[in-house]
Amino acid sequence: RESMSNQASRALRAPVAPFGDAPAPAGYVPGLGRGAAGFTTRSDIGPGQVAAAGDKERDEDGGRSGDGGEDGLFGRDASTYDDDDAEADEIWAQIDERMDSRRRDARERREREQMEKFRDENPKIVETFRDLKRGLKDVSYAEWDAIPDIGDYTIKKKKLNVGFMPAPDTLLAKALAEKETVNTAADAGGEQDLTAVGEGRGTVLGLKLDRLSDSVTGQTTIDPKGYLTDLGSQKITSAAEISDIKKARLLLKSVINTNPKHGPGWIAAARLEELAGKLQQARVFMQKGCEECPKNEDVWIEAARLNTPENAKAILARGVQTLPNSVKIWMQAAQLEIEDERKRRVLRRALENVPNSVRLWKALVDLSAEDDAKVLLARATECCPQHVELWLALARLETTENGRKVLNKARETLPREPQIWITAAKLEEANGNEKMVEKIIARAVKSLKSHGVTIDRESWIKEAEIAEKAEPPSIATCRAIVKATIGEGVEEEDKKRTWKADAEECMKRESAETARAIYAHALDSGFSHKKGLWMKAAMLEKRFGTPDSVDAVLRKAVTFCPNAEILWLMGAKERWLSGDVTRAREILQSAFDANPDSEEIWLAAFKLEFENGEIDRARMLLAKARERLADCARVWMKSALVEREAGDEKAERKLLDEGIEKFPTFWKLWMQLGQLEQRAGEKRAEQVRHAYTQGTKKCPNAIPLWIALSSFEMRSGNASKARIILETARAKNPSNEHLWLAAVRQERESGNIQLAESTIARALQECPTSGLLLAESVRFAPRPQRKSKSVDALRRCDNDPYIIAAIAILFWADRKLDKARSWWNRAVTIAPDIGDHWASYYKFELQTAGEQAAQAVAERCARADPRHGENWSAMRKRVENWHDPVIEILKKVAARQDEMAYATK
Repeated sequence: RESMSNQASRALRAPVAPFGDAPAPAGYVPGLGRGAAGFTTRSDIGPGQVAAAGDKERDEDGGRSGDGGEDGLFGRDASTYDDDDAEADEIWAQIDERMDSRRRDARERREREQMEKFRDENPKIVETFRDLKRGLKDVSYAEWDAIPDIGDYTIKKKKLNVGFMPAPDTLLAKALAEKETVNTAADAGGEQDLTAVGEGRGTVLGLKLDRLSDSVTGQTTIDPKGYLTDLGSQKITSAAEISDIKKARLLLKSVINTNPKHGPGWIAAARLEELAGKLQQARVFMQKGCEECPKNEDVWIEAARLNTPENAKAILARGVQTLPNSVKIWMQAAQLEIEDERKRRVLRRALENVPNSVRLWKALVDLSAEDDAKVLLARATECCPQHVELWLALARLETTENGRKVLNKARETLPREPQIWITAAKLEEANGNEKMVEKIIARAVKSLKSHGVTIDRESWIKEAEIAEKAEPPSIATCRAIVKATIGEGVEEEDKKRTWKADAEECMKRESAETARAIYAHALDSGFSHKKGLWMKAAMLEKRFGTPDSVDAVLRKAVTFCPNAEILWLMGAKERWLSGDVTRAREILQSAFDANPDSEEIWLAAFKLEFENGEIDRARMLLAKARERLADCARVWMKSALVEREAGDEKAERKLLDEGIEKFPTFWKLWMQLGQLEQRAGEKRAEQVRHAYTQGTKKCPNAIPLWIALSSFEMRSGNASKARIILETARAKNPSNEHLWLAAVRQERESGNIQLAESTIARALQECPTSGLLLAESVRFAPRPQRKSKSVDALRRCDNDPYIIAAIAILFWADRKLDKARSWWNRAVTIAPDIGDHWASYYKFELQTAGEQAAQAVAERCARADPRHGENWSAMRKRVENWHDPVIEILKKVAARQDEMAYATK
């Protein structure tokens, strides 16, 4: 009661004004600042009080017009969206886009870097094993089968679901009763069941003897000498195999019972029994199969295979009675006969039933004499007129006149068959009538086109190759085929390129006559002025022909291309190599008449005389060349070489001074002058230095001059000056691998190993793909690092000959001879012009395989005629070696080189 009175007194108390006794300011709403306005409660309006008009409108608007509704700051309705709002939103969107684009590139780049860093630190499993998976393509079947199966290496103990139950006494008693025997023997207190042992041995021995004595071929006796060996070679079937055979037997039994007319089921059942060693049961199955499937020829053939020859003949006789038109059964019956007469008898009976079988006719013809074969083939062409093989065989056996008649009849019967025309051409060629060969092939192409046959150029080229390689070869037919068909389907602008490609493919297949015919047709078809085709034809004759044939081609070539210097030079060189120096001089004289101002021909004439020891004639030729070719620096260089050979130092110096005065930028003259001063001895050291220095000034891009000057300073004891010279050369010729290599070797010769390593590191930074520098880094790498260095070098330069040769030496040092041989062969195949590699390869074969293998390498080197190589060039340029053959130079370089100097460190 007291609390109720307190509440009533508070309700009757007058409200306290917010601002005390002062009046509220205009527009003041109590509680608006703390969010207590904008709603009306039941206590405000009282029970049953009618709401004000404004409250009704607010209720109708869904309460949106109140102070706490969705109206904007200025009392606007939030549901309205006019153009001003759209413009404001567009402006704000542009501002947001502009602020975002200011740092977008940097942010995206940072995100990409973070993502790449994360992927590098946390690679996927697929990325980790990608290189290994790529290498699986090189794994052979044997290596794949040798991979061991993965075992169970889990450390957790697995719960074995194996239950054990003790056997009842009744089962044990029954088993003991089954094993009881009367014959027992006591041995040392124990018992042994002799009956079971004897029965087991007898069963196994009987099974093996049955296998040996009862074979398909009819052998019914035991070899008294080798039966024990045969018994030991028999496979003892395991329990698992026996179980599989039983399962297969049940399955096949179900097959033949449910569908007894299915022949493959009987064959499978018989082969299963044969595999199990029960040959008699297999024969029983096949006998039943013949009864159930008499129209299946495979069943009869299988039954004959499983029986002895005599029984097989009887089985096949029944088979041909049931299936008289089965070619397979007749052929099998003929094969069972041993005598040819019996075979012919069977095949004749077969042809009475199947006269249109080409297989039977061929088999019978093969077993018959020539006269009988003619009669048989004549009958065969009547029975099988659509088989061209029979017509061609008959034409080969007939005389020339009858052969023509047979082929004409075959052409009438088979007008779309090109083999008949080709055989006719070969027949005419074999009888010496080569003029008709070309006409026959031309008529063949025309006739085949008229009958709608498409002339396939590739197939006709193959026919030409077949004619070339026949016994005896049909050369005229080959040429006629090429002439008639080589232009089929080839556009005019593509003829030269296409024919060159065809000839090269024929040369790869050792079809020289076909390639020769292609080149001849190309040269006669408007390309006689193309020196490239003449060179290809000459190279063909050089490879497959004789020196006379090469000379004939080149003589014809220079008549059509008299200004082609290379053709004259090839002709002179070939005659010189064959030993006909007089003919070579005649060719060069003719070349002089056609090209009087040709530098190459003048120098070739000089070389011919110089190599044959005619110094006076060579000197006279060069004197005339200096008068006629005043602007040719090579003539002065060759003139100095002649005087060097003759030992006339004064004349050599005079020629070099004149040449340098006329051609100061020809670096080889400066090099010769420096070498001339070096031969004079140490007293002319300043003259040597002056010659090389002036040469580098006049020819700053001549790398050999810089290296020669540096080497001279090193030999003089001026290592620091030599280093400065090479640095100057590298400044004027950046990224030059030869200068870097010279610098590395110079530091190594001076004993500065660390400086040499730093120099080669700088060199590889400037020339990362240099094979010379990478090979040098592989050579002098420590033994533990050689493999990684080699892999890195191969990754940078896969087919560089210098790297391959360096790796071959490493294999040689490790005595991996087969690998070393393959790598040496690869090196000289990629770059046959590098003589140093040939010398190392020769030395390797000489030490590891013997004189014969080394001689084979020497012959290959002589054919390649290398011109480059550090040691090779130095050896060839010695005066005493100028006239030595290639093989002699090879042996001298091989004796000088020491490949193991670094490989064994």
